[in-house]
Amino acid sequence: MPMMLALALTLVGGGFALLVPRPQTAVAQPGTSVLAQGRELYENACISCHGANLQGVPERGPSLVGVGDAAVYFQVSTGRMPLAREDDRGYRKDPAPQFDPATEEGRQNLAALGAYVEAGAGGPGVPAESGPELIGSDVPHGSALFRLNCASCHNFTGRGGILAGGRFPPGLQEATPEQMYTAMLSGPMAMPVFSERQLTPEEKKDIIAYVLAVRGQNNAPGGYALGEFGPVTEGVVAILVGLVALVGVAAWIGARS
Repeated sequence: MPMMLALALTLVGGGFALLVPRPQTAVAQPGTSVLAQGRELYENACISCHGANLQGVPERGPSLVGVGDAAVYFQVSTGRMPLAREDDRGYRKDPAPQFDPATEEGRQNLAALGAYVEAGAGGPGVPAESGPELIGSDVPHGSALFRLNCASCHNFTGRGGILAGGRFPPGLQEATPEQMYTAMLSGPMAMPVFSERQLTPEEKKDIIAYVLAVRGQNNAPGGYALGEFGPVTEGVVAILVGLVALVGVAAWIGARS
């Protein structure tokens, strides 16, 4: 009898535990405050051109679907966005004070805005590393990769240049490692997106190392740097100097004869 009573009590207690709902406990979602901060920043600085749903506004701003945190960091940290006016071409300028990556507040706002855009529209994120961690160790390898993938637009030492259609690939003299890395991830303007199949993270870092290695150096120890614009400028100067010299020699010979 006692055994049957104990079994009955066990069954009743187990059924009660299964049927009675457990008390609900509120659990904060991770990143909710960051997304709320990003949404507020977006509504204040971006919504008029890119729309409330990130789909863009015709004749005002493109869709942000798929651009990710990487594009937000590059465009906003370089001052290209937000546009100062509607006819602004989006060239590099001082970033808006609230998005200045040189300040703690600016870095937090950039992270929040990027997180909001990436959460709503997807796309590549910023690298986990920053600063020196994004600088590779193989500069010669980075030089070869830069000549193969970048020099046709940015020139051999990252001085920038001019392309057809009035496009101006920017110089890289002021670009930070974070900005160069996120540009390779997001492909701003006419620049292609370099996936990990095209350039591995280590290869991207080696390219950054090369750009930083040649920045500000005297790359023409035998004479004038000629703006460091590479063989085109050097060839034009050589042809002009050669033609002037030939004309001078011909005039001298003619005068003597």
